Order: sequence, then structure tokens, then C-alpha cells
Amino acid sequence: MKNLLSRALAVAAVALPAVSASGPLAYRQPPLKQSLSNAENEMYWKSQAQAEGRRLCFVLPDAEGGDDAPALMQALNHDCRSKGMVVLPGALYHIDSNMTTLDLDDVEIHQFGRLLWSGDLDYWLSVSMPVGFQNQSTVWYFGGDRVNWNGYKTGTMDGNGQLWYDWARSQGNLAHRPMNINFRSLTNSAVRGLRFVQSQMWTMAVSNSQYVDFEDIYVNSTSTSEWSTLNTDGCDTINSDSITFRRWHVINGDDAIALKGNSSNISIYDSVFEDGQGVAIGSLAQYDGRHEYVTDFYARNITLRNCAHVSYIKTWAGISTGYPPNGGGGGYGTARNLTMEDVVVEGGRQEPFYLWQCENYSGLAGQNCDTSAFKVEDVAWRRVSGWATTSVVHVVHFQCSAAAGGCDNMEVTDFNVTTVGTGAPLVKWYCRNVNNPIGFTCNDS
Repeated sequence: MKNLLSRALAVAAVALPAVSASGPLAYRQPPLKQSLSNAENEMYWKSQAQAEGRRLCFVLPDAEGGDDAPALMQALNHDCRSKGMVVLPGALYHIDSNMTTLDLDDVEIHQFGRLLWSGDLDYWLSVSMPVGFQNQSTVWYFGGDRVNWNGYKTGTMDGNGQLWYDWARSQGNLAHRPMNINFRSLTNSAVRGLRFVQSQMWTMAVSNSQYVDFEDIYVNSTSTSEWSTLNTDGCDTINSDSITFRRWHVINGDDAIALKGNSSNISIYDSVFEDGQGVAIGSLAQYDGRHEYVTDFYARNITLRNCAHVSYIKTWAGISTGYPPNGGGGGYGTARNLTMEDVVVEGGRQEPFYLWQCENYSGLAGQNCDTSAFKVEDVAWRRVSGWATTSVVHVVHFQCSAAAGGCDNMEVTDFNVTTVGTGAPLVKWYCRNVNNPIGFTCNDS
């Protein structure tokens, strides 16, 4: 009873007088130094909330180290769901149960400490919730409109990932293995200054969302054992439009940022990606008979260190074999108007630019490459410089599908990536069914 009472007091909402706002995204961000120095000062946050006409939920960690998820959901689903200010001043919050917080309306979240997911893998496998793509699942649905979440570069999501990496034993796409968070139907919002470490699987997915900025985000999922961090994507966009990533730093073992089906107007700026696969377009066309698209992608000022590729585009073959997540194919659609500019490569491990249309994860990869009906066109990489390891000999590997009419208008211009040690330029360009190459000549097929 004492513990329950302390939790109720910790999340008590404070009703405050209303003041006028100035537009749908009105957000008066407190000064950074002042907010950090006053993180645990409840009176400071009361004054901030009052100035904005918001209800305040000052959520303290459980005094006895219990599950903090119910208190967070009480604040986000009830006490401060609308026109609220939720402050997490504590150093450590234990997350021992899954969360659904989907209906936020004009809410600020100020997070200063660490949310640590428990190591009870059997529990998480039993309660993980479907994302709606492949067999991906999550332990937190988060969504709403006009949400501003600030982690001040100290707020951290810790998925306790090493336990998951050892459990998975380098196997991919295991059922019910959850990602950290699914931003789901999130609109007109911003997520800033958060740190995501040791995510359970994918760090996050952004699905069915529109007009969301993710700024100053740090992701680090690395293994200290013999087992890899396969499937630790930094972020995947699905059925989403107008999503912007600024100043990301991703260290992981898979895609830094991946655009899945029906992603449009996705942008990445001023970011550093390390150790993974690079930027991914796809995979696409995995679902038999289903139309998908990725259009209007733009990235600028990107540094890739020890990554496999700058970016790669993958579609499944046109013949459906097996079932998702590790089998499939037979989908169709278009990837169009994809551009990356001002890219630096440091220790590239494979071809900087890679495209193939014969994906399959169940032992049939590389077959039926000319059967895909998915069209790829108007793709450009401009002003790419740096160095690659000695094992890299090709600039591109473009395996385009004849059934889709090949790939149109593939551009590589102002390319200057050399081999480490010798400084020799990369000069081989592997192409199949590439129409109208721009800036290069195919010389290997």
C-alpha cells in the first residue's frame, strides 16, 4: 500500500491556468543549461508548465526499484495526455512491462535519465506487439499529434541488448524479438536529443506517420560477445511521409536508416554512420501481388565509417518463394527520385553503391534476378569521396531486373573513393540492365 501511494503522488497532475498558443506546433523550449540544472526542481517545471498553460506530470522513479511503466502510461494516457508537460527527472527508470501510449495531443516530454528494459526475455517474447511489417514487433507503441520529446542528449533508452544478441546467436528475424519503440501514427512532432543504446532488435520503426523530425539522436548497439548485432537497424520508415533525420550518430551492425515500403519525402542531414550496412532502400516487393513505393529521398553531408555501402537498394525477385519474413517476393512498384550528396567514406567494406533485385533470405538469394516487376529509376549519388578497404574493387554493383525494363537514369558523379594504402581509384562498374547511366560507363557484367 505504501508503494502504491508513493507512485500516485509521483505522477500527480497539476492543473494550471491556460494561456494562448501560437499555432499547431507552438513549443517554447526551455534553455538547455537551465533545464539541465533544474531537472529535479519540480517548482521550476511548474513555472514552465504554467507559462505554457499545460498540465504537469513530474514522474519520479519508483522508490523501491519497481516497474515504472505503469506510472509513465498514467501520465501519457491520462493525467497529461492532452496539453501536458511530462518530466522524467530521475536517473533510472525500470521498464518491466510493455507500453501503449498512442493518443497524445500537444504534449511535451522532458527526459533526463535512463529507461532500462528488464532482462526477462521470456516475458518480452510473450507480450511483444506486432508492428505490421514482416514479423516485426515492439514493446512500446508511441503516437499522437504535436508531441515534442526532448532528451537533452542525456535521456536514454537502454534495451539491455546484449542479452538479446546472445540469445539470437546471430540468427536474423526471429519471431517476437522486439524493437525498442514503434513511433506509430505520430504526426506534426519532433524527437530530439535522445540516446538509444543496446536495443533489443531494431532500435525503432516509424510507421503510418507524417511530418516528424528526429534530431540529435545517438544510437549504439554493439556486442561484447561472439554473437553479432544483426537486425539492430537504427530506424526503419514504413508507410510514412515527410520524416526528417538530422544529426544522427549510429553505431550498429545493420542498416543505419532503412526506407521500407511506402516511404516518401524522407530526408537525412549531417549524420555519421559506423560499422553497419549504410543507408538501405528496402527491402521491397517482398509481398506477392502488393504494390509498394519509395519516392523522393534526399540525404546530404553523410559520413560512413567501416560501413558496407554508402547505400543499397534491394527488391525481392518476381517469383514468390516461401513466406515473409525470410521468404517471399512477387511484389511490384517503384523506387524513384533517390539522391545522396556530399558523402564521405572512411573504410568502405564493399561496393559503395549496390542494387540488386533478387533478394531472398531462405537460401535462394541471387536467383530469378530478371523476374522482379519493381522499377528503379532516377537515382543519384553526387560528390562522394574517401577510401575503401583493399577487398573492394567495384564502384557499383547494379543487378537490375529485365522484367521491370531495367533501371533508368542511374547517376554517379564527382566520385573520388580510392583504395587504402595505394591510393588507386576504383574503376570497375558492374551493371546488368542499366539504361542511360549518367557519369559513368558500365565496364563489367
